[in-house]
Amino acid sequence: MSGVAAFWGPTLDCPEPLELATFYQAICGGSLAVVSETFVELRLDGASLGFQRDLNYRAPTWPDPRVPQQCHLDFKTPDLDATETAVLAAGGTKTVLQPSPDVFRVYVDPAGHPFCLTTWGTPAGPAESR
Repeated sequence: MSGVAAFWGPTLDCPEPLELATFYQAICGGSLAVVSETFVELRLDGASLGFQRDLNYRAPTWPDPRVPQQCHLDFKTPDLDATETAVLAAGGTKTVLQPSPDVFRVYVDPAGHPFCLTTWGTPAGPAESR
């Protein structure tokens, strides 16, 4: 089925848009296409990540459901260990709960959004079932 619009990407609420955009730029590259006090766009190949200032932002408390995560981002990589090292150096934090650490590893960004690194969809990952 063909759509009527092309997916561009999500926008994350956060207290400091430039800080969070710079964190994700360290992980997946790209260029900062729009920079203002209230919004920053990280332009990637074929997609965009937006970061929007929310003065009332409350970080998710995953896995505790008191403040839901609402969404999370997944990044694929063929080498979880090497990418984890880069994520931690950029300011990410590995969560204590790791449901499937051989395939998915869970982290939180500097604003508290959970995100995953995965080998899924790479030659190092598990075979995909249909």
